[in-house]
Parts: sequence; structure tokens; C-alpha cells
Amino acid sequence: MNQQQLGPNLTFFDLHPPTTDMLAEVSQSLQSPTPTLHPKFFYDETGSTLFDRITRTPEYYPTRTEATLLRSYADEIHSRLDNTHTIAEPGAGSCEKVRVLLDAWQPEHYMPLEISRECLLGASRRLADDFPRIQISAVCADYCQAMAMPEGLQQPGRLVFFPGSTIGNFEPAQRATFLRGLRELAGPGGSLLIGADLQKPPEQLHAAYNDAQGLTAAFNLNALHHLNRELECGFDTDTMRHLAFYNSTQSRIEMHLECMQDQHIRLGDNSLTLAAGTRIHTENSYKFTVEGFSAELVAAGFTPSACWTDSDSLFSLHLACA
Repeated sequence: MNQQQLGPNLTFFDLHPPTTDMLAEVSQSLQSPTPTLHPKFFYDETGSTLFDRITRTPEYYPTRTEATLLRSYADEIHSRLDNTHTIAEPGAGSCEKVRVLLDAWQPEHYMPLEISRECLLGASRRLADDFPRIQISAVCADYCQAMAMPEGLQQPGRLVFFPGSTIGNFEPAQRATFLRGLRELAGPGGSLLIGADLQKPPEQLHAAYNDAQGLTAAFNLNALHHLNRELECGFDTDTMRHLAFYNSTQSRIEMHLECMQDQHIRLGDNSLTLAAGTRIHTENSYKFTVEGFSAELVAAGFTPSACWTDSDSLFSLHLACA
């Protein structure tokens, strides 16, 4: 672990997250009986910009609904916490959502955990300037490393903050493992504050993932632009289309990219043909009930403490004790 002091209230810890072989990963997932792509391939610079624009569309409710809940209940949430000196946020990204809590609580310590060094350094430097009284430990790590923090970064009474509907991107078995990892990250006496999107009429969900501006379609297709640039796959994106629909059996939104004609692509020294009609599964977004998600928290070793929802029951914030 490398440690650098980047400012009076900013320390950078590099756990050297393992790099993945992008070509090998993409080759394996596209050649599986049901072709898939990991959602992380959405997020190059263009994809991040598109997602930010998606969160501002009239149809996409999760981001603004959660932000309203955080602003409305920040004081009440804080009153339910005992001696929480540290907020830890795995997958912190731009560190924008946590600002509500930092403003309201002024904790002693904030620990963003993020695999992208550039993203982490930029976001943590901005936070260090804006919150000079808060000590910031920026940790470059992947999720697995984050769940087993080095001893020097362990603090008692840690609140793990995992906002957004990100937990819904995990398959049920993966989600159970991940929630257990969050409990380890919280540590003895710690807590978890986590956002979970709620079940609602399919037409409302369909609209959220098929916005009128076509931003979600562009975001989905951007995964292929990303692969074309990084791996020279040669996807003809003009003959691929975005599909997003609610799978009521699984209680999830599914996103796919469908080949409208045969796709002849390159994967390093190999070639692959995806026949017309083939769908590449790019993302799931599971939707929950308050009772169902609370039960998952209990199964992961948490004790649910409180839950807040908006007046339309679109989104939920759960507080649980480790």
C-alpha cells in the first residue's frame, strides 16, 4: 500500500487494485451462449457525461428522489447514529451525493473508495478544498480490497454509504455476498446507509429507461463505442438498437443491445459473428420492496434500524446496524 499526503486534510492510499485483461473478459462474455457485457463498459468519459444527463431527465426519478430524501432526513439519520466519526463510501465516483451528509454532519473523516485513480484524485481534491475541516482518506481499491481494509485504515463507528440504485445491479447471489462485505467494511459498531429502488408500475419503469431524448439508448450503445476505441472490435453501432424492459418474473429492468443485422467483430486475433436478432445483455436493475430488502439486510448480518421513502414510494433509504 502506497500512502501520499496530498494536502493538509487529504491523504491518498493506493492499494494497487488488480488490472483486468479487457480483451479476455470481453471475448469470454460475448462468446457465451447468452452474450453479455459488464456495465462498467458504459463508463468512459462520454458515458459518464451521458449518465449525468440521464439523471436530469423528467423520466429518471431515482437520483433526484434520493437526493431529496437525503436532504430531508439528514438530521434524523444522524440522530440515530452513535459516535459516527467516519463515512466510508465504496464506489464513490464523483463524490457528489455524499456532500449532503458532509454539509449536515461535518464528520471528522471521510473515506471515498474508488478503483479509478483519476476520478478519485479529482473528486477528493475538490472535496478537500470545499471541506477543510474534514480529514479525507482517498483509497484507490476495488470492491474486494475495500471489504478487507488494511489495519491502518480501520476506524470504529464507521458509516458505510452506498447510495443510488447500484445495489440493484447485482444478481441475487452476488448481492448477498456484497452486502456481507459491506458489513465487514462497517465493522463492529458500524452502520450502513443504502439506497434501494422500489417496485412500481412497469410503464413508469419503462419510461425511466427509455427516455424521450434517447439518452439512455446512447448510454447503452456507448459501451460498443468504448470497445471499438479500446479493442478495435468494429461494431457497426448504426445497426444495433437499445432495448430496455421490465422483467416482472425477476422484478428487474433489463437492458440489452440487439443486432439488427449480422455483426462481424474482431476480438484481438480472432473474429466473431453475432447473428441478426442476437441480444447482448448489458445491465440489470432489480427493484425491491421495503420488506424484501430489509430481509436481505438481515440475512447479511445487519439489524435494520429505519427506512425512509418519498411520498410516492419511488425510492427507499435504509439505515442498518452492523
